[in-house]
Amino acid sequence: MLTKRALAGAKHQTLLGVTGSGKTYSMAHVIQNLQRPTLVLAHNKTLAAQLFAEFKEFFPENAVSYFISYYDYYQPEAYLPSRDLFIDKETEINEDIERYRNAATQAALSRKDVIIVASVSCIYGLGNPDDYSALARTVKVGDNYPRSKLLIHLTDMQYYRSEYDFYPGLYRVRGDTIDINLVAEERALRIDYFGDEVESIKLINSISGEVIEKPNEFTIFPAKQYVTPYDRVKSVIPKIREDLDKEKAELLRRGKLLEATRLEQRVNYDLELMQEVGYCTGIENYSRYLDGRVPGTPPSTLIDYLGEDWLLIVDESHITMPQVRGMYNGDRARKEILVEYGFRLKSALDNRPLKFAEFTGKINQAIYITATPTEYELDLAKAEYNKLADAKPEFKNQPAIAEQIIRPTGLLDPLIYLRPSTSKSLVKLEQSLLDNNLTTELAELQKHTVVDQIEDLLTEIRVTIAKQQRVIVTTLTKRMAEELTNYMKDLGIKVQYIHSDIDAIERVNILRDLRLGIFDVIVGINLLREGLDLPEVSLVTILDSDKEGFLRSNTSFVQTIGRAARHSEGRVIMYADKVTGSMLSAISETKRRRQIQEKYNLEHDITPTTIISSIKTQLERQEKAEEADVEVKNAGETKLMAMINSYPSLKPKARKELKDKLRVQMEIFADSLEFEKAAKLRDALETLK
Repeated sequence: MLTKRALAGAKHQTLLGVTGSGKTYSMAHVIQNLQRPTLVLAHNKTLAAQLFAEFKEFFPENAVSYFISYYDYYQPEAYLPSRDLFIDKETEINEDIERYRNAATQAALSRKDVIIVASVSCIYGLGNPDDYSALARTVKVGDNYPRSKLLIHLTDMQYYRSEYDFYPGLYRVRGDTIDINLVAEERALRIDYFGDEVESIKLINSISGEVIEKPNEFTIFPAKQYVTPYDRVKSVIPKIREDLDKEKAELLRRGKLLEATRLEQRVNYDLELMQEVGYCTGIENYSRYLDGRVPGTPPSTLIDYLGEDWLLIVDESHITMPQVRGMYNGDRARKEILVEYGFRLKSALDNRPLKFAEFTGKINQAIYITATPTEYELDLAKAEYNKLADAKPEFKNQPAIAEQIIRPTGLLDPLIYLRPSTSKSLVKLEQSLLDNNLTTELAELQKHTVVDQIEDLLTEIRVTIAKQQRVIVTTLTKRMAEELTNYMKDLGIKVQYIHSDIDAIERVNILRDLRLGIFDVIVGINLLREGLDLPEVSLVTILDSDKEGFLRSNTSFVQTIGRAARHSEGRVIMYADKVTGSMLSAISETKRRRQIQEKYNLEHDITPTTIISSIKTQLERQEKAEEADVEVKNAGETKLMAMINSYPSLKPKARKELKDKLRVQMEIFADSLEFEKAAKLRDALETLK
C-alpha cells in the first residue's frame, strides 16, 4: 500500500504500527521498491543508532550512513545581560561520530543507493553542497597531477600538514609519498609519485601502515563539512566590512559605544584570519555572505545533499516532528541577544536550523511512522489520500491511514495490571477502577496481596529475573532513577540507570548490556520509550502513573507499554492511586489491539513467539573490529599471551600500538560472547597500564 501510493504521487503517508510489528522491515521494503536516496529521521541518538544498525543489516551493499550531532559536550556562545556574562562556545567533538557525518555527506553526493539515519541535527546549517563537491579532488593512477598542486588542494580542503601527529584531517609528506588521514573512515590514503605522475594509490591502516586496498582512483572529499573556496572568502570580505560599518553606526546612533567597539574588534579579528588562512573559528556565522544568500533565507542543510527526488521516513513522528518545529525559535532567541550586544553581526541570525515551514517545504515524499500519531500526521495523510482517491479510482475504499497491528511472531500487546502506591490507597484505586468500568483490572488487583510499590516492585523484579528475563522501570525524575538504582544495587540486583546526561554511545552500550544480561534491570525516565528493540524485556513498570503530564500522557503510556510487547510473557504494571484519563485511554487502546491480534492468531492458528533478534554490535566496536590488525584478529590465545609478554621490551610507540590491538581483540571477543577470553585480555590490559 505504501509503495503504491508513493509511486502514485502521494506526498505524505502515515503508518500506524505497533511495537514489534516489523515497521523497520516494512520501511526497508519501501526503500527497496522506490530506489531513492532516503533520509530516516529519528528523535534521539539512541534510536538513530539502533536504526542505523538495522538498515546496515537490511542493506549490506548500500551506503548506509549515520548523521547526528558530533558533540559529546556543546555549550553554544551566549550572553546573559542581567549578569553581564559572555559564555564562549565550548565543544568536545566525538571523532567517531564526526567520521560518520563526513561519510554521510560524501555518500549523499557520490552515490544514489544512500540511506542516511539522522537525528534532528540534520536541519542545522551545513556547508554548501556545491562548494563541498567542487572542492573534492579525484586522484587516478597514471595522472599528471603535480605533488605541489595536490598539497595546495589539500590545504583548500582544510587538511593540515603534520609530521608528528597523524589523526583524521592531517596529512604528511615523506619524499615522493603523501599520506592523508581520511576524515570519513579509519583508513588513510597513500599516494606515491614518480615525478609529477601518480604512480600508485593505496588505502592503508592509519596505525600500522598495512596496505588494505589498491584502487586505481580515489576521490578525496574536504576535511570539514563547512568549506569555501579561498577566492570566494577573499571576495566577500569587503561586503562584511561594509555591513560592519553599518551595524557599528547603528549601535553608536543608539548610544551603545561599548557594543559598537566590541563588534568592531571581534569582526576585524575574524576577517584577519579569513584573509590570511581562509578560515576562522565561527566562520559559519558568515555563511550568508559565503553562500551569496539574501538575509533571512535558509542555510544549506544535509537535505540539500540528497538532490530533488528523495524519500523522508520520520520514525516516531509524534515526537520527532514537534522537535523539528521547536529548533528554530530557541536558536533565534539566543542569537538575537548576541547581535543586540555587539558580539555578532546580524548575519549570525542566518546561521540557523530550518524553520518548520522551510523543512516541510523541502520534503519530496514523506512517510510518518508511529504507534501514536498526532493530528498533524493524520490530517496530512488523510488529505493526500483524498486527493489520490479522487484522481485514481483504484485507491477508493482503502483506509486513509495504514495500520500495522499484527505481528509476524503472533505476539500480543501486553497485559496491564494496576497496583496502588501504598497499601493504604488500595480502596481508592479499587473505586477508581470500578468508576471507569475496568472490571478485569479490578479482579486481578483483588487477587493480589497489596504492599507498598517499591516492595511490590522488588518482588516482581526478582520473579522476572529468576526466569532470565529483563525489566524496565520508569520514574518521573532523574534523581529518583539514580536513587532507586543505588537502592537496588545495595540489594544485589544488577541494575543501571539511563537518562539524558549519559552520552549517545554509552546509552547504546547500556542497552546492549541489558540484552546480554550484564544488567537485569534498567531504570529510566522517558528515554526508553520510543522504538527501542529490547526483546528480552518481559516486564515494564511505571511508577507514579497517576501523575498526569507529558511523561504520563496517553502517548507516553502507549509507547512505554510497547516496550513489553516483544516478549510472549510481556506485562505492564502501573502503580497509581487512581485511574486518570490518559491511563484509561492507553489501557483501552491496548485492549483494542490485543483483541484484534488474538482474533487473527486464532483464525490463522498462530502461537505467540518471543522475538529473537541478534544483539547488534556497538557502533564504535563494529568499525574498530572491521579495521583490526589481521595478525591480532587471527591470533590464538597462546600467541596473544606471547605478544603481551613482549610488552616490556617494546619501544613506547610499539607499546601503544600493541595495547590498541589488544583492546580491539578484547572487544571482538566480547561481541562474539567469548567473555572469558575478553576478561583475560581486560585483566592483561589493566596490568600493562
